[in-house]
Amino acid sequence: MQHRFLGRSGLQVSEIAYGNWITHGSQVEEDAARACVHAALDAGITTFDTADVYAGGRAEEVLGRALAGQRRDGLEIFTKVYWPMGDGVNDRGLSRKHIVRSIEGSLRRLGTDYVDLYQAHRYDAQTPLEETLRAFDDLVRAGKVLYVGVSEWTAAQIRDAVELADQLGFDRLVSNQPQYSALYRVIEAEVVPTCRELGIGQVVFSPIAQGVLTGKYRPGQAPPEGSRATDEKSGAAFVERFTTPEILTAVQDLRPIAEDLGLSMAQLAVAWVLANDNVSCAIIGASRPEQVRDNVGASGVELDAATCERIDTALGGVVRNDPALTVSPATRP
Repeated sequence: MQHRFLGRSGLQVSEIAYGNWITHGSQVEEDAARACVHAALDAGITTFDTADVYAGGRAEEVLGRALAGQRRDGLEIFTKVYWPMGDGVNDRGLSRKHIVRSIEGSLRRLGTDYVDLYQAHRYDAQTPLEETLRAFDDLVRAGKVLYVGVSEWTAAQIRDAVELADQLGFDRLVSNQPQYSALYRVIEAEVVPTCRELGIGQVVFSPIAQGVLTGKYRPGQAPPEGSRATDEKSGAAFVERFTTPEILTAVQDLRPIAEDLGLSMAQLAVAWVLANDNVSCAIIGASRPEQVRDNVGASGVELDAATCERIDTALGGVVRNDPALTVSPATRP
């Protein structure tokens, strides 16, 4: 397992991270979740990403129990705050009240006294940016959070946060967590250049586009039994946008590229994401340990320019790259 620096910070993270969005606490039973976490540890993954809202807090609890007994200083644990975690008017957003109360809940569920990275899960247009940044900075000074980042913020929002933090003497953002894959490239035009300039690294999720880039979903055929696309309670809606006949046909054209390199299609997809020098790590998810072991085979793989050009040609007209697709709710959910 290769490691990379998280943005311009001094923190190193495994270039493939393990995340439990959708899976832990909902899609898979706890024994299976624990097996996946242990497979990740065995493969050299040290970086684990979750969020308070995943499965209503259960995902943090499952991850905390799965990591129990591991040497804490050998791990990098990430979580997030923003989405509703209760019925009260202040149980959401990026106000000081919600941030301070949320980190206490996350630390309790994770079974740790600090997190390595605390991320604003979306931009909160109804809270002054100074209030959010000051609350984050206070948590850093209290030792409950080591670094701060954001998720799915626009380039302009990221720049505003960095400039304000500099003016006020607060800790800078070190990361952004966007969706990014060979099919979904909306960060490339604006977010990546801005973050590269400001020293912010990408912690990307869905590098295999919810499993679509593995090639297991074939045009004209029903989704494989037990796949995320068949799981109406926690996954099908996220996969649906990537399962049009045009996309599925184009993805099958990646198969000979992967075969020529001796890679699985999942490994090719993750290696493509890691080829971007602004990516600090790619988050993989899994419902079975063998998926983890396959995905980590992408670590250290370097794709040459000719291979990347073949991928671009194969996916051609089905790539999404409109920066306007990065958006946060106008009001708190």
